[in-house]
Amino acid sequence: MVKCKFLTPKAEIAAPLYLTLSALTFILLGVVWSALTYSDLIPPMFLPPPDKVIKDGIILFSEFNLLDDIWASVLRVTIGFLLAAVIAVPLGILMGTLKVCEALVEPLLSFIRYMPASAFIPLFILWLGIGESEKIAVIFFGTFFPLALMIMDVTKNVPHDLIETSYTLGVSRLGVFRRIILPSSMPGIIDTLRIAFGWAWTYLVVAEIVAAGSGLGYMIMQSQRFLKTGNIIVGIVVIGIIGILIDVVFKWLYARMFPWMGKGGR
Repeated sequence: MVKCKFLTPKAEIAAPLYLTLSALTFILLGVVWSALTYSDLIPPMFLPPPDKVIKDGIILFSEFNLLDDIWASVLRVTIGFLLAAVIAVPLGILMGTLKVCEALVEPLLSFIRYMPASAFIPLFILWLGIGESEKIAVIFFGTFFPLALMIMDVTKNVPHDLIETSYTLGVSRLGVFRRIILPSSMPGIIDTLRIAFGWAWTYLVVAEIVAAGSGLGYMIMQSQRFLKTGNIIVGIVVIGIIGILIDVVFKWLYARMFPWMGKGGR
Protein backbone atom coordinates (compact mmCIF):
# COMPACT_ATOMS: atom_id res chain seq x y z
CA MET A 1 0.00 0.00 0.00
CA VAL A 2 1.41 3.37 -1.05
CA LYS A 3 1.69 5.83 1.80
CA CYS A 4 0.99 9.49 1.08
CA LYS A 5 3.03 11.81 3.27
CA PHE A 6 0.53 14.64 2.81
CA LEU A 7 -2.28 12.53 4.30
CA THR A 8 -0.28 11.50 7.36
CA PRO A 9 -1.73 13.10 10.53
CA LYS A 10 0.43 16.00 11.80
CA ALA A 11 3.14 15.37 9.19
CA GLU A 12 5.06 18.53 8.26
CA ILE A 13 5.16 19.86 4.70
CA ALA A 14 7.75 22.12 3.10
CA ALA A 15 7.29 25.86 3.70
CA PRO A 16 7.13 26.71 -0.06
CA LEU A 17 4.36 24.15 -0.54
CA TYR A 18 2.49 25.49 2.48
CA LEU A 19 2.64 29.05 1.12
CA THR A 20 1.67 27.90 -2.37
CA LEU A 21 -1.40 26.06 -1.11
CA SER A 22 -2.39 29.05 1.03
CA ALA A 23 -2.08 31.41 -1.94
CA LEU A 24 -4.02 28.97 -4.11
CA THR A 25 -7.01 29.27 -1.78
CA PHE A 26 -7.17 33.04 -2.32
CA ILE A 27 -6.64 32.65 -6.07
CA LEU A 28 -9.54 30.20 -6.31
CA LEU A 29 -11.71 32.59 -4.32
CA GLY A 30 -10.83 35.37 -6.77
CA VAL A 31 -11.60 33.16 -9.76
CA VAL A 32 -15.03 32.21 -8.39
CA TRP A 33 -15.75 35.84 -7.51
CA SER A 34 -14.76 37.00 -11.00
CA ALA A 35 -16.80 34.25 -12.68
CA LEU A 36 -19.93 35.16 -10.73
CA THR A 37 -19.67 38.93 -11.24
CA TYR A 38 -18.26 39.37 -14.75
CA SER A 39 -20.81 36.87 -16.09
CA ASP A 40 -23.60 38.96 -14.50
CA LEU A 41 -24.86 35.95 -12.56
CA ILE A 42 -24.86 38.25 -9.51
CA PRO A 43 -25.89 41.91 -9.98
CA PRO A 44 -23.20 44.51 -9.05
CA MET A 45 -25.46 45.95 -6.36
CA PHE A 46 -25.17 42.68 -4.42
CA LEU A 47 -21.57 41.78 -5.34
CA PRO A 48 -19.46 44.15 -7.45
CA PRO A 49 -16.61 42.72 -9.55
CA PRO A 50 -13.02 42.78 -8.21
CA ASP A 51 -11.91 45.77 -10.32
CA LYS A 52 -14.82 47.88 -8.99
CA VAL A 53 -13.92 46.98 -5.40
CA ILE A 54 -10.27 47.93 -6.05
CA LYS A 55 -11.36 51.29 -7.47
CA ASP A 56 -13.62 51.91 -4.48
CA GLY A 57 -10.74 51.07 -2.16
CA ILE A 58 -8.43 53.54 -3.89
CA ILE A 59 -11.08 56.26 -3.59
CA LEU A 60 -11.62 55.48 0.11
CA PHE A 61 -7.90 55.75 0.85
CA SER A 62 -7.23 58.81 -1.32
CA GLU A 63 -10.38 60.89 -0.82
CA PHE A 64 -12.12 59.70 2.35
CA ASN A 65 -9.19 59.15 4.73
CA LEU A 66 -9.76 55.43 5.27
CA LEU A 67 -6.48 55.32 7.21
CA ASP A 68 -8.13 57.44 9.92
CA ASP A 69 -10.97 54.92 10.16
CA ILE A 70 -8.46 52.06 10.33
CA TRP A 71 -6.53 53.75 13.12
CA ALA A 72 -9.70 54.51 15.11
CA SER A 73 -10.81 50.86 14.90
CA VAL A 74 -7.37 49.46 15.70
CA LEU A 75 -7.16 51.68 18.77
CA ARG A 76 -10.61 50.67 20.05
CA VAL A 77 -10.08 46.96 19.50
CA THR A 78 -6.58 46.99 20.98
CA ILE A 79 -7.63 48.85 24.14
CA GLY A 80 -10.68 46.63 24.64
CA PHE A 81 -8.64 43.48 24.09
CA LEU A 82 -5.78 44.56 26.38
CA LEU A 83 -8.18 45.47 29.17
CA ALA A 84 -9.84 42.07 28.83
CA ALA A 85 -6.49 40.24 28.74
CA VAL A 86 -5.04 42.06 31.75
CA ILE A 87 -7.94 40.82 33.89
CA ALA A 88 -8.83 37.53 32.18
CA VAL A 89 -5.35 35.99 32.07
CA PRO A 90 -4.55 36.10 35.82
CA LEU A 91 -8.17 35.27 36.68
CA GLY A 92 -8.16 32.30 34.31
CA ILE A 93 -4.85 31.06 35.73
CA LEU A 94 -6.24 31.27 39.27
CA MET A 95 -9.41 29.41 38.29
CA GLY A 96 -7.37 26.71 36.58
CA THR A 97 -5.03 26.38 39.54
CA LEU A 98 -7.26 26.71 42.60
CA LYS A 99 -10.57 24.86 42.78
CA VAL A 100 -11.92 27.40 45.28
CA CYS A 101 -11.45 30.17 42.69
CA GLU A 102 -13.07 28.04 40.01
CA ALA A 103 -16.07 27.39 42.24
CA LEU A 104 -16.44 31.09 43.07
CA VAL A 105 -16.04 32.58 39.58
CA GLU A 106 -16.50 30.01 36.81
CA PRO A 107 -20.31 29.56 37.09
CA LEU A 108 -20.85 33.32 36.87
CA LEU A 109 -18.53 33.70 33.86
CA SER A 110 -20.15 30.75 32.10
CA PHE A 111 -23.56 32.31 32.72
CA ILE A 112 -22.63 35.75 31.38
CA ARG A 113 -20.68 34.58 28.33
CA TYR A 114 -23.87 33.32 26.68
CA MET A 115 -25.34 36.83 26.80
CA PRO A 116 -24.78 38.74 23.52
CA ALA A 117 -22.66 41.86 23.86
CA SER A 118 -25.04 43.77 21.59
CA ALA A 119 -27.85 43.32 24.14
CA PHE A 120 -25.83 45.35 26.66
CA ILE A 121 -25.32 48.37 24.39
CA PRO A 122 -28.30 50.28 25.88
CA LEU A 123 -26.87 49.72 29.38
CA PHE A 124 -23.36 50.74 28.30
CA ILE A 125 -24.78 53.94 26.79
CA LEU A 126 -26.69 54.62 30.01
CA TRP A 127 -23.62 53.98 32.18
CA LEU A 128 -20.82 55.31 29.96
CA GLY A 129 -22.44 57.65 27.44
CA ILE A 130 -21.88 57.46 23.68
CA GLY A 131 -18.16 58.19 23.62
CA GLU A 132 -15.16 55.92 23.20
CA SER A 133 -15.71 54.23 26.58
CA GLU A 134 -18.97 52.66 25.38
CA LYS A 135 -17.36 51.20 22.26
CA ILE A 136 -14.39 49.82 24.17
CA ALA A 137 -16.78 48.33 26.75
CA VAL A 138 -18.61 46.37 24.03
CA ILE A 139 -15.33 44.89 22.78
CA PHE A 140 -14.19 44.18 26.35
CA PHE A 141 -17.48 42.47 27.24
CA GLY A 142 -17.45 40.29 24.15
CA THR A 143 -13.85 39.19 24.71
CA PHE A 144 -13.33 38.92 28.46
CA PHE A 145 -15.62 36.07 29.49
CA PRO A 146 -14.68 33.42 26.89
CA LEU A 147 -11.01 34.42 27.22
CA ALA A 148 -10.98 33.87 30.98
CA LEU A 149 -12.65 30.47 30.61
CA MET A 150 -10.25 29.35 27.88
CA ILE A 151 -7.24 30.41 29.97
CA MET A 152 -8.71 28.39 32.84
CA ASP A 153 -8.93 25.30 30.62
CA VAL A 154 -5.35 25.77 29.40
CA THR A 155 -4.10 25.96 33.00
CA LYS A 156 -6.15 22.96 34.10
CA ASN A 157 -4.56 20.87 31.33
CA VAL A 158 -1.11 21.00 32.92
CA PRO A 159 -0.21 17.30 33.53
CA HIS A 160 -1.04 16.37 37.11
CA ASP A 161 1.94 14.00 37.22
CA LEU A 162 4.31 16.97 36.94
CA ILE A 163 2.68 18.65 39.92
CA GLU A 164 2.71 15.49 42.04
CA THR A 165 6.37 14.84 41.18
CA SER A 166 7.25 18.40 42.19
CA TYR A 167 5.61 17.97 45.59
CA THR A 168 7.48 14.68 46.00
CA LEU A 169 10.75 16.50 45.35
CA GLY A 170 9.93 19.07 48.03
CA VAL A 171 8.84 21.99 45.89
CA SER A 172 6.55 24.42 47.73
CA ARG A 173 3.05 25.30 46.57
CA LEU A 174 4.21 28.69 45.31
CA GLY A 175 7.17 27.01 43.63
CA VAL A 176 4.87 24.55 41.84
CA PHE A 177 2.82 27.45 40.53
CA ARG A 178 5.85 29.50 39.49
CA ARG A 179 8.05 26.70 38.11
CA ILE A 180 5.55 24.14 36.79
CA ILE A 181 2.04 25.48 36.21
CA LEU A 182 2.87 28.89 34.76
CA PRO A 183 5.66 27.78 32.34
CA SER A 184 3.59 24.81 31.17
CA SER A 185 0.56 27.03 30.55
CA MET A 186 2.31 29.87 28.73
CA PRO A 187 2.29 28.35 25.19
CA GLY A 188 -1.44 27.73 25.43
CA ILE A 189 -2.04 31.18 26.92
CA ILE A 190 -0.24 32.94 24.06
CA ASP A 191 -2.16 30.89 21.51
CA THR A 192 -5.43 31.66 23.28
CA LEU A 193 -4.64 35.38 23.24
CA ARG A 194 -4.08 35.15 19.49
CA ILE A 195 -7.52 33.63 19.02
CA ALA A 196 -9.13 36.10 21.42
CA PHE A 197 -7.73 39.08 19.50
CA GLY A 198 -9.68 37.75 16.53
CA TRP A 199 -12.85 37.66 18.64
CA ALA A 200 -12.29 41.28 19.60
CA TRP A 201 -12.41 42.28 15.93
CA THR A 202 -15.72 40.47 15.43
CA TYR A 203 -17.33 42.92 17.88
CA LEU A 204 -16.03 45.97 16.04
CA VAL A 205 -19.08 46.64 13.85
CA VAL A 206 -21.40 46.12 16.84
CA ALA A 207 -19.32 48.56 18.90
CA GLU A 208 -19.37 51.23 16.19
CA ILE A 209 -23.07 51.04 15.35
CA VAL A 210 -24.11 53.67 17.90
CA ALA A 211 -22.97 57.31 17.71
CA ALA A 212 -19.67 56.62 15.96
CA GLY A 213 -18.12 59.13 13.58
CA SER A 214 -15.14 57.06 12.52
CA GLY A 215 -13.91 53.50 12.28
CA LEU A 216 -14.19 50.61 9.85
CA GLY A 217 -17.45 49.42 11.39
CA TYR A 218 -18.89 52.92 11.05
CA MET A 219 -17.76 53.08 7.40
CA ILE A 220 -19.31 49.69 6.67
CA MET A 221 -22.65 50.66 8.24
CA GLN A 222 -22.73 53.99 6.39
CA SER A 223 -21.96 52.24 3.11
CA GLN A 224 -24.81 49.80 3.72
CA ARG A 225 -27.26 52.67 4.12
CA PHE A 226 -26.30 54.09 0.72
CA LEU A 227 -25.99 50.67 -0.99
CA LYS A 228 -22.24 51.11 -1.58
CA THR A 229 -21.48 47.42 -1.65
CA GLY A 230 -17.94 47.92 -2.90
CA ASN A 231 -17.08 50.01 0.15
CA ILE A 232 -18.53 47.33 2.43
CA ILE A 233 -16.29 44.70 0.84
CA VAL A 234 -13.26 46.99 1.13
CA GLY A 235 -13.94 47.39 4.86
CA ILE A 236 -14.33 43.64 5.34
CA VAL A 237 -11.12 42.91 3.38
CA VAL A 238 -9.18 45.49 5.40
CA ILE A 239 -10.32 43.87 8.65
CA GLY A 240 -9.25 40.50 7.26
CA ILE A 241 -5.79 41.83 6.33
CA ILE A 242 -5.35 43.34 9.78
CA GLY A 243 -6.36 39.99 11.28
CA ILE A 244 -3.74 38.15 9.22
CA LEU A 245 -1.05 40.61 10.32
CA ILE A 246 -2.02 40.13 13.96
CA ASP A 247 -1.89 36.36 13.49
CA VAL A 248 1.59 36.61 11.97
CA VAL A 249 2.83 38.70 14.91
CA PHE A 250 1.44 36.25 17.48
CA LYS A 251 2.88 33.24 15.64
CA TRP A 252 6.28 34.95 15.45
CA LEU A 253 6.09 35.71 19.18
CA TYR A 254 5.07 32.10 19.88
CA ALA A 255 8.01 30.75 17.87
CA ARG A 256 10.48 33.07 19.62
CA MET A 257 9.19 32.34 23.12
CA PHE A 258 8.66 28.57 22.72
CA PRO A 259 11.02 27.25 20.02
CA TRP A 260 10.75 23.73 21.45
CA MET A 261 7.05 23.68 20.52
CA GLY A 262 7.83 23.59 16.78
CA LYS A 263 5.91 25.99 14.57
CA GLY A 264 3.26 26.32 17.25
CA GLY A 265 -0.12 27.92 17.17
CA ARG A 266 -3.34 26.49 15.85
